[in-house]
Amino acid sequence: VQLQASGGGLVQAGGSLRLSCAASGRTASTYSMGWFRQAPGKEREFVAAISRSGGATYYADSVKGRFTISRDNAKNMVYLQMNSLKPEDTAVYYCAASAAGSLYYRSSYIYWGQGTQVTVSS
Repeated sequence: VQLQASGGGLVQAGGSLRLSCAASGRTASTYSMGWFRQAPGKEREFVAAISRSGGATYYADSVKGRFTISRDNAKNMVYLQMNSLKPEDTAVYYCAASAAGSLYYRSSYIYWGQGTQVTVSS
């Protein structure tokens, strides 16, 4: 599976962005999908995840209520709608695919996209 993340950019605090992750190769619905982010000098951290069917979603406490993950299996797409953005949301955002394991942990993901930069100015 190849993953291509897009949609990042520069936005003011309080603004919104929607990230997209396009999956090619094996059908994306085979995998649960997640978004992680990595800020400069910090470890890559879990942001959100969604089950294969889209029926279950999971969020980091820091983004709960502001971010929404969704997927369109017919289009092999996963999205991350980010609202009420804060400067601390600034990071490179990665989408990833998981076949098994807890979706909160990086080690559960076997395919990773290249990342898209999100910068939130104050």
